[in-house]
Amino acid sequence: MSDSTLELKAPPALEPGTLRIIPLGGIGEVGRNMTVFELDGKLLIVDCGVLFPEEHQPGVDLILPDITSIRDRLDDVVAVVLTHGHEDHIGAVPYLLRLRPDIPLVGSQLTLALIEAKLAEHRIKPYTLAVSEGQIEQLGPFSCEFVAVNHSIPDALAVFLRTAAGNVLHTGDFKMDQLPLDGRITDLRAFARLGEEGVDLFMVDSTNADVPGFMSSEREIGPTLDRVIGQADKRVIVASFSSHVHRVQQVLHAAQANGRKVAFVGRSMVRNMSIASQLGYLHIPEGILVDLKRVDDHPPEKVVLMSTGSQGEPMAALSRMANGDHRVQVGRGDTVILASSLIPGNENAVFRVINGLMKLGADVVHKGNAKVHVSGHAAAGELLYCYNIVRPRQVMPVHGEVRHLIANGKLAQATGLAEEDVLLTDDGSVVDMTDGVARVVGGIDCGFIYVDGTTVGEITDDDLKDRRTLGDEGFISIITVVNRHNGTIVSGPEIHARGFAEDEKVFAEIIPKITDALQDAVQSGPGSAHTTYQLQQIVRRVVGSWVNRRYKRRPMIIPVVLEA
Repeated sequence: MSDSTLELKAPPALEPGTLRIIPLGGIGEVGRNMTVFELDGKLLIVDCGVLFPEEHQPGVDLILPDITSIRDRLDDVVAVVLTHGHEDHIGAVPYLLRLRPDIPLVGSQLTLALIEAKLAEHRIKPYTLAVSEGQIEQLGPFSCEFVAVNHSIPDALAVFLRTAAGNVLHTGDFKMDQLPLDGRITDLRAFARLGEEGVDLFMVDSTNADVPGFMSSEREIGPTLDRVIGQADKRVIVASFSSHVHRVQQVLHAAQANGRKVAFVGRSMVRNMSIASQLGYLHIPEGILVDLKRVDDHPPEKVVLMSTGSQGEPMAALSRMANGDHRVQVGRGDTVILASSLIPGNENAVFRVINGLMKLGADVVHKGNAKVHVSGHAAAGELLYCYNIVRPRQVMPVHGEVRHLIANGKLAQATGLAEEDVLLTDDGSVVDMTDGVARVVGGIDCGFIYVDGTTVGEITDDDLKDRRTLGDEGFISIITVVNRHNGTIVSGPEIHARGFAEDEKVFAEIIPKITDALQDAVQSGPGSAHTTYQLQQIVRRVVGSWVNRRYKRRPMIIPVVLEA
């Protein structure tokens, strides 16, 4: 397989008539999906999503695709095509439109409704173009045909790009559920037709490429939810993605069958389900919904709460319930259902929430002990079907960690593709297509853009390293005042520590060594005069060496040397 994980050189200048493809996110990770297509000076973006931070990224709210390479070319963007309404595909759109608010957004009705509601919170009114399966739109030099695909959210679309350089089929996220709740299946007839026309590059969802067989149907979840809710003694809390309309629909049916009322918990859950209901994607039985503020008017055994927080997000409703700081107080006899899979990297956070809920006395039902979730991504058997139907000239696995991409590439090879026709890429890889043949021609710098509070892109990896050090090892500050003229220590060293030693008496051993080192430096001859910075570095080395040798720790050391 063609592998671009090695160090790549800068790409050559783009020739006229050549299609350039640059993934800026979603390759080697599950999240922040974004791919830029360039042809004859115009750019088309497919998806613009976020990645949620892991534990080694403290204080970070969201991670965005790195648009540095196109930041000065936003006027060349003809449109952003959004394949579906999940956060890892639309969540970064507000940050892109802050830079150019009139970039057209193209997507299905539900996808656009979800992103418009999100943009309204950012006070951005976008220009949108709603499309549906079978529709063809000319966006600059790109002819885009949209194909229905089944996923864990309604109205998902694949996109087929016809260009002068060749044809590209991008699946977005998809699976091949043959009995979906909404009756909308992945259009394999369209896939076959496009395959007959000629798919030069097939960009394929890789998330479940290492899972053998086929994904179960969403319909198989219904009986389990009905049974668990029916057997629950008290209140039932179901946690899911706030955009998982199908799962919410199943919960509504199960609650109705068991004579329970339903309340939505979490701002995004309330917003998204309201939109889905208004557009006809969610069917709410008459009289079943109650406001969360009035939920205590009903006995616990007659209530189901539909909540956000299935991934252990710290500020989401379920995590706050587990910590006891939400208006919904979880207690003994309550049942909590985690109706979602684990996104890689979120495992510890989710298990922490499960442990917290169980400590409060709740029964926790999750994918590990009951069939309460099926994935929205195609497994290996489904991908093999697609390869055999489409018969692409080349394949570029997308959307997944490295292990998923490699597994997907091997599936493509198993159906007859040559090793060199499977392009394994990274974020920032540059792929050029000419006359229907694609090759990795170089790479660009493509890092993480962190959203931290109100700042975007100001936090660096070095900042996160400092935060991890502070969190794991603590810090020590040493303040000393020196008099250069007579070579004496006027005040200090005064040591303050947090997260390292509770008893400051431990520093009595090192203070004389700091004093001696500083006096030796300031009393040296004029030709050996030290700057304040150099004196601070002397303090840092003395303290760092002592802490490492004595306590096997590496705290952050902040020396401050002042001159009298």
